[in-house]
Amino acid sequence: MYKFYLGEILLPVAPSKLDLKINNRNKTVDLINDTEINILKQAGLSEFDFEFLIPQVAGYPFVDNNLQRASYYLDELERLKVNREPFYFKVIRTLPDGTLLFDTEKKVSLEDYTVKESSEYGFDLMISVKLKEYRDYGTKTVNFTSETTATVETPRPSPTSPAPKKTPKTYAVQRGDSLWKIAKKFYGDGSQWKKIYNANKSKIKDPNKVYPGQVLTIPV
Repeated sequence: MYKFYLGEILLPVAPSKLDLKINNRNKTVDLINDTEINILKQAGLSEFDFEFLIPQVAGYPFVDNNLQRASYYLDELERLKVNREPFYFKVIRTLPDGTLLFDTEKKVSLEDYTVKESSEYGFDLMISVKLKEYRDYGTKTVNFTSETTATVETPRPSPTSPAPKKTPKTYAVQRGDSLWKIAKKFYGDGSQWKKIYNANKSKIKDPNKVYPGQVLTIPV
C-alpha cells in the first residue's frame, strides 16, 4: 500500500507511478593535451513527477476514506504554488498487513501542475505534478562596532624610492684644530680632509692653516 502526502494533503488515490530523477552537476572538460576528464561536483536537486486521480463520484474501492471534494485538492495545489514556500513530500510504503517498508520524505517546491479532463477519466480529474527538491540556505552576517581601533605604522620607504637628501653639517673651528683633525672627528679618517677643504675654498686660503672661530661646511 502507498500513501502520498503533499504537505498535509493526503492524495485521494495513490499514483500508479512515481518518477524520481536524481540530477548531478558533474562537468566534463577537455584539457589542453586533448584529454577528457570529468569534474565531480555535489549532487544536484532531485525531481519528482507523477499523476494522481481526483475522483468526483463515489464507489471506488481504492479511494481513501477521507476523500474531499475536487475543489479542495485544486485549492490546496494552488496554495502550495503561489505561497512560494517549501513543503514536505512524503511517500509511505507498507505491506497489506501494515508492516512499514520504507519512507521517502523530501523538502520540495511545487514547480508545475496540470489539470487534465478527458472522456477517458469520465467525471474524474487527472492531475500531473512536478516537484523539485528544496535545500535550505542562508548567508553569513558580520557585525561591526564603532569602537574599532587601528594602528598606523610609519610607512617604510620603498626599495625604489629615492634616498632622502642629507643636509651638510657646519663646524666652528676650535684652537688646535687642523683639517686633518676635523676630518678624523667627522669621518673617522683624517685623510678625508680634502672633502672639507674643497667645500670651503672660499674661506680657507691655505689648507694647512685654519683659525679658531671659522665656521666650516662639513660635506656628508
